[in-house]
Amino acid sequence: MAIEHTQETGSSRHPFDPIRFLQQIVAIDSCDPPGSEIEIAKLVQTELLACGIEAELDEFLPGRANVLGRIRGRGEKPALFLSSHMDTVPVGTVPWRRHPFSGEIAQGRLYGRGSTDMKCALAAMIAAAGNLADKGQTLKGDLILAFTAGESANLLGARRFVERGLKDEIGAFLCGEPSDLDIVIVEKAALWLRATATGRMGHVSGEAGINAIDTILSFLTRLYSLELDCPPHPLLDSPTIRVGRIEGGSAVNLTPDCCSVDIDIRLPPGVDHLAVAKRVENIAPEDVAISILDFKPAVESFPDDSFVKLCSDVCTRHRMRKPEIKGVSYYSDGTVLLEGLSVPFAIIGPGDLGLSGQPDESVSIENVLKAVDIYQDVATAWLS
Repeated sequence: MAIEHTQETGSSRHPFDPIRFLQQIVAIDSCDPPGSEIEIAKLVQTELLACGIEAELDEFLPGRANVLGRIRGRGEKPALFLSSHMDTVPVGTVPWRRHPFSGEIAQGRLYGRGSTDMKCALAAMIAAAGNLADKGQTLKGDLILAFTAGESANLLGARRFVERGLKDEIGAFLCGEPSDLDIVIVEKAALWLRATATGRMGHVSGEAGINAIDTILSFLTRLYSLELDCPPHPLLDSPTIRVGRIEGGSAVNLTPDCCSVDIDIRLPPGVDHLAVAKRVENIAPEDVAISILDFKPAVESFPDDSFVKLCSDVCTRHRMRKPEIKGVSYYSDGTVLLEGLSVPFAIIGPGDLGLSGQPDESVSIENVLKAVDIYQDVATAWLS
C-alpha cells in the first residue's frame, strides 16, 4: 500500500477548467472490474495540489486508489464531505454511436462512459474546492473531498476510508451521484444473495443425474412470485428482485451438479434484511442453499432537514426553479461512510438519472458548470 501525503502549498491559483478535466478523465478507462483508478487518482491529486489544496493519494490495492483532499477550517464545526467516485460500470456489449472513451462534445453534451456517473461531479467538486481555496476564506470546519475507487460494485474505496477512521470526521455529506441537479434524500438498501443448487453429475449416454440448473429454474419461478410486503415510502417505488449473474454446468453433454445465481434485492429504509433473506430461504427447494453476499443499508434524510433546505435554496438560486426532492434505487458511498451515523445527507449531481450504465452515456455541460457553483455555495453557507 502506498500513501502519498502532500500539503497545501499556498501558491497562486491554478486555473482549473472542469470541462477540459472531465474530457481528460473520461478518456481514461476505469471500468470496474478491474477499476484501475490509479491514473485518474494521480491526475486528481495533481489538480488539487495545483489549486493549493492538501491532497493525499492512497493506493490501497495494486491500481486501486483513493484521493483525500482537504481545505482546513477553524475546527469550530464538523467537516462537510463532498463525495465522488472515480470508477465506472463496464462499457457493455451494445454498440456505441460515439467511442465510449472519447470525451466528445456535441450539442452541449459531453459523451463517454462515466460522464454522467459520476466523473462530472468529480470535476465539478474539484473546481468548487479550487474556487474556495482561491478566495482564502477560513471556514468554520474542514471541507473534505472524499474521492473513491471501486464504488460501483463493492464500495472498496469507501470501506478503506472507514478503516482509516475517516467517517468519524463527517459532519454533513454531499454526494455527486446523478440527480439531474435535483436533490436526492433517500437511497434504497441493497441486499445481495446467492442461491446455490446442488445436483448430481450425469451423462446423456447413461444415468441422467440431477440437473442443478433445472433446480435453479424452479427456484427462480418461485422467487419472481415472491411479494415483499414493505411499508410504502413516499419517494421510492416498490422493492425489486433482480437476477444479475448465473453460473452452472461444465460441459454440454454432462448433467450439471452445481448451479448458482446471484440476486439483487432493493429495499426501502427500515426493512429487516435478515427477515427478507429468510423469506427467500423459505421458498427455496431442499437442494438450494441461500447465502448473503453483501448488504448495503439504506441512507435517508428528511425534507425539513436544515442541510436539505440549504441545498434546496442554493439549487433554486442557480437553476431558477425549485429542485424536486427525490428517492433513488441506487446506492452511493454514503451507505458505507454514513452507516451508524446521524448526520445531514443529500445527493446533488449534474449527471442524468437513468443514464448510468447506458450506451452513449453523456452529461449536460451546463449542468456541470452549475454544479460547480452549487457545491461552492453549499460549502460556503454550511461552513461559514
